[in-house]
Amino acid sequence: MIFRQMFEPVSSTYTYLLGCADTGEAVLIDPVMPTWQRDLDVVNGLGLRLVMTIDTHIHADHITSASLLKREVGSRIATPALDALPCTDVGFEDGVPLQIGGLRLDPMHTPGHTDNHFAIGAGDRVFTGDALLIDGCGRTDFQSGDSRALYESVRGRLFALPGDTLVYPAHDYKERRVSSIAQEKQRNPRLGGDRTLEDFVRLMENLDLPYPKFIDYAVPGNKRCGVCPDDLPEHLREYCSDMAASRQG
Repeated sequence: MIFRQMFEPVSSTYTYLLGCADTGEAVLIDPVMPTWQRDLDVVNGLGLRLVMTIDTHIHADHITSASLLKREVGSRIATPALDALPCTDVGFEDGVPLQIGGLRLDPMHTPGHTDNHFAIGAGDRVFTGDALLIDGCGRTDFQSGDSRALYESVRGRLFALPGDTLVYPAHDYKERRVSSIAQEKQRNPRLGGDRTLEDFVRLMENLDLPYPKFIDYAVPGNKRCGVCPDDLPEHLREYCSDMAASRQG
């Protein structure tokens, strides 16, 4: 597997490129609008052909570049089937593999950050979206978030993966790039160790995080697979090349 991890610094989002060396087909997981050209340049520079983009969930802190990339190179847009977005080409489901050339990707329904959130397994690694972050987890106070569901998603599903499975999150705010299931099970301060469900729910209820700065524009834009809303305020109109920071964890 050809693999690249790319970072968008304003929303602290990681975009992941996975490519099949045999067929030249490639997929981008969680692409971000302002960096679409960079991402496409990386794909092309590796001699690959972008055939699909995958969004792990409807993001609240950035707008996906899925539609823009489809327009440029014809890549199919894959989003959770549970979201039933009209702009989706491939609605993926829990336990039903996606095939990119010779690469098998395994969607895992991991609700809690959002009700229709998914992680994506790929061999020895898992792309956890906003559900499991390095030493943290995504918020549960908007978009049908549910702390109890997130606890079960992480501890019941993700932590059931082999300990040496590499964990690649959708965000990190401290320049960390990768973790492992074993590491997160042992030391994740929110969900690791002997943290009980009741402890976790209480912790999440008392985070007192500010309202996400971009959510009212990002969510409608992402429900259209990546469109800057027409009612974007003047001070945010540079969003399509920049973003207002809005931490998700």
